[in-house]
Amino acid sequence: MNLLVVSMRRWIDRQVAGGCIRPGTLVSALRQSRPDLSRLPQGLQLGLTGLVLEPLAWLQSLLHGPRLRRMELPQDPVIVIGHWRSGTTYLHQLLAADPSAATARNALTVAPQVALLLKPLIVPLLNQLMTATRPIDAVPWSVLDPQEDEIGLARLTIHTNMAGVAFPQEYPRYFHRYVLASTRRFKRQLLHFTRLTWAHDGAGKRHLLIKNSAHTARVPLLLELFPRARFVLLRREPADAIRSLAQVKQSLAGLVGLQPAPDMVQQVEETADAHRLLMAAFEQARPHIPDGQLVEVAFEDLVKSPLATVERIYRQLGIDGWRQARVAIQARSERAREYRARPVVLEQAAERRLQELMEPAATTPVD
Repeated sequence: MNLLVVSMRRWIDRQVAGGCIRPGTLVSALRQSRPDLSRLPQGLQLGLTGLVLEPLAWLQSLLHGPRLRRMELPQDPVIVIGHWRSGTTYLHQLLAADPSAATARNALTVAPQVALLLKPLIVPLLNQLMTATRPIDAVPWSVLDPQEDEIGLARLTIHTNMAGVAFPQEYPRYFHRYVLASTRRFKRQLLHFTRLTWAHDGAGKRHLLIKNSAHTARVPLLLELFPRARFVLLRREPADAIRSLAQVKQSLAGLVGLQPAPDMVQQVEETADAHRLLMAAFEQARPHIPDGQLVEVAFEDLVKSPLATVERIYRQLGIDGWRQARVAIQARSERAREYRARPVVLEQAAERRLQELMEPAATTPVD
C-alpha cells in the first residue's frame, strides 16, 4: 500500500510539473523533436491526461471563451524576472501571500485548459495527492502555491522554454527559438493565459502578479502588452545560479524529459551560455523600461532581509496595500525559515568546467 501511495504521488508530481498537455501541443512538439524510446512510458503519462481532458477543454472554451476575450486586464502587473535559481520562486511566494495579489497557482498551471471548469475538483484532489515538497529541489509546495506561468503556458503551446526541458538534448535550439525570440502564437497564448490567471485568481484582488524567468528576455513583448508593467529583477552570483540550475535541469529530465539529459559537463556549458544570453537580452531591453518601473534585488538581500526587501519593492514600484499585506508576507517568510536547501555539488569535471567558464567574467575589466 505504501508503495502504491508513493507511486501515485510520483505520478501526480509528474502531472503537476509537466502533464495534462493539450494534444495539439504534444503533436507540435513531436513534429519538431524525436523522443527517446526509453522515455515512451513517461511520454504516455504526460500526454494521455491531456487527451482525456480535451473534451472538457472544449467545454471550458465554449462556456468561458467569450468572457475571457472581453476581459480587461490590469495594465500594470508586477512581473518577477531574473535567471532561474536566483530567488525568483521565493520572492514570488512572498509577493503572492498578499491577499490583494492575483497570480498563477499550481491549481491553474497543471491544466489551464480546464482549470476554470474543474477548479472545485482540482484543488481538493491535488491537495490530497501532491507531495509536500517539489520533487526537483525539496522546496515546499501546495496546490494553491504560486507557480511560474511558463509551466501553464507549456500545456497550451510548445513555444516555451519548457520545450527544451522536454527535449533536454536540444535545449540550446529551443532556448534560442522560444526564449530569446517569440512567436505570434506565443504572444496570443501568453495573453490568453494571463486572462485565465485573472479569471482563476483575480476575484476581489487589486493587482496582477506574474513570475517567469524566461520573461527576462521578453521585456519588449511584455511592455507591448502591458505598457505600465512593473518589473522586479533578481540577481545572484552567476556561478551559483548556473550550478543550481544545471542540477535542477538534470532532475527535470528524469521527471518530465522525453530524452535523456546530456552529461553534466555539457549541461553546465549550455546553462552558462544561456545565462549569458538571457541577461544580455535583458540589458539590451533595459533602456526601454520607463523610469520607476524597475526594481533590482540581490539574492543575498532577499534571503537575509525578506520583509525589508519586499517593503522596498512595494514602495519603489508604488504597489498599494503594504499595511494589509505585511502580516501575511511576514508569516510566509517565517515559514520559509524552516526550509533547508539541498547542497548543490557538481561532479568534479563539471565544477572545473564551470570555474573555467566563469573566469573570463571575473577577469573582464569594468569600464
